[in-house]
Amino acid sequence: MRTITVFNFLSLNGFYKGLNEDIGWHRHGPEENDYAGDAAQEQNALMLGRVTYEMMYSYWPSEMAMKNSPRVADGMNKAAKIVLSNSLKKANWHNTSIITGDIITETKKIKQQSGPNITILGSGSIVKQLADHDLIDHYSFMIDPVVLGAGSTIFGDINKKLDLELLNSKVFKSGVLLVNYKPKNSTI
Repeated sequence: MRTITVFNFLSLNGFYKGLNEDIGWHRHGPEENDYAGDAAQEQNALMLGRVTYEMMYSYWPSEMAMKNSPRVADGMNKAAKIVLSNSLKKANWHNTSIITGDIITETKKIKQQSGPNITILGSGSIVKQLADHDLIDHYSFMIDPVVLGAGSTIFGDINKKLDLELLNSKVFKSGVLLVNYKPKNSTI
């Protein structure tokens, strides 16, 4: 069975993106870049919603991405990408498949298939829906010492309580805190 991990940046007040999809507030220091480079090489499949897919596709295949973060860009471009969308009709980014239909049913099928584990990046609507159905096995957050005035919360309108257990944490020199959790009821 494949596992699903959420990986997102968060502000201190719980936003994963600011107004107008802004993620420019996240601190990308050398340590964070090394961590992201290592994570990108783990060969997990990426699960994305349409908005996150379009944002990432506009950057990661670019020359700028290869110059600024070559290891992350390499991993992102090589990774299998699963886009959950009923509106996206075509995906031009290498190694991308579009899954349509009921997100819960389709994700249950994907988890039962053979293949690499899955990492969800961004995609707050997907995170919320899958969390509501206990389909997420791990939560990994980089919490920035930043408070945003407005934005989108990662668990906006969640319908249930998530009781999480801390697996580990790390503090970066920039003040960014990495925390890794699993649901307390998880057997993984």
